[in-house]
Amino acid sequence: MADKQHLYPVGVVWTGNRGDGTRTYQGYGREHEVRVAGKPAIAGSSDAAFRGDATKHNPEDLLVAALSSCHMLWYLHLAAQAGVVVTAYVDSAVGTLAERGKDGRFTEVVLRPLVTIAAGGDAERAARLHEDAHHACFIANSVNFPVRCEPRIVIEAV
Repeated sequence: MADKQHLYPVGVVWTGNRGDGTRTYQGYGREHEVRVAGKPAIAGSSDAAFRGDATKHNPEDLLVAALSSCHMLWYLHLAAQAGVVVTAYVDSAVGTLAERGKDGRFTEVVLRPLVTIAAGGDAERAARLHEDAHHACFIANSVNFPVRCEPRIVIEAV
């Protein structure tokens, strides 16, 4: 059987030309839009630390968000299959980027999901599903730095 391939066409359009293009490093904006057909555009910029607009999403935000949401979606899928009823899921993920001179790279991302399960649910089983979700996540399987998960499970009160 042949492997499946999925394509994800994304357009990125620079919107930060302030009239003189990139004539000077300080003179151009880092603003851009991420466009995917049929979906709302995402207003982006570079991180404020790199002369960007802090009110807009930056590539580093989006990478951490991709890891977090991929893990969550796999977790919810696996929980449904395992009979674990999840009633709420909130992640407070943090990515660490290290700069060395002009180079930079992510050194890790830590996911910290707070998962609420229905009363009478199996908290240990719910916690174990995070390991399976991590191994299933396409994004986590694609990065070259550690992605750790530190979940907390809460059982709803009766």
